[in-house]
Amino acid sequence: MLAAESRRFRRGPPAPAQLTVLSGPSGVGKSTVVARLRADCPAIWQSISVTTRPPRPGEISGREYHFVSEPEFDAMTEQGELLESARFAGYRYGTPRRPVEEKIGSGEPALLEIDVAGARQVRAVVPGALLVFLAPPSWAELERRLVSRNTESPDKVARRLEAAKGELAAEDEFDITLVNTSVEDVCAQLVALILGQDANGTPGDARQGRQSLHESQCNSELEGTRWQRLRP
Repeated sequence: MLAAESRRFRRGPPAPAQLTVLSGPSGVGKSTVVARLRADCPAIWQSISVTTRPPRPGEISGREYHFVSEPEFDAMTEQGELLESARFAGYRYGTPRRPVEEKIGSGEPALLEIDVAGARQVRAVVPGALLVFLAPPSWAELERRLVSRNTESPDKVARRLEAAKGELAAEDEFDITLVNTSVEDVCAQLVALILGQDANGTPGDARQGRQSLHESQCNSELEGTRWQRLRP
């Protein structure tokens, strides 16, 4: 079932998240939200996944993804270089392990944008990770977004839509749901989550050494975000 509210906590109000995982069905707008966050708040480090999918128009290797061949992906898997990996819509995706471990070790906030299967793997190996589910306003809107991208054949779009049904069913496995009615709003909410604002919009105690991050390194339009504790 799609979320009716824009924000829904499942395990209490937010605390500062050292590792935040953003996931959701294909076409929901994860990449768009992350691109906006990258521009508005570069202090929050974002992992760049590897994929065997060919680049879409305008994509650059090392920015949206690290584009690799199947043999290269196999080698990374065999050498234990991936924190998580999954096959989706005929292509393989994975998160390089070392950069994430380095950020966790340094105490810096980090964000992963991965699919639902990958999020489950990360939760198993990083129990303290905060899992955020990005949901569409409706099924019709998700279908419209996938079709209007015009980046894949109708057959692949149909496969993505079929996979999306299972991904939407996994929503309750996540700590919080954000409904993507506005990229700007979701980005601001995600920043607030990562920085650990409580229900009154004040930073949590564990934020400590990152107290100036929001004010000094994120655009002012993201400041002042407040969290409302919502009933599950």
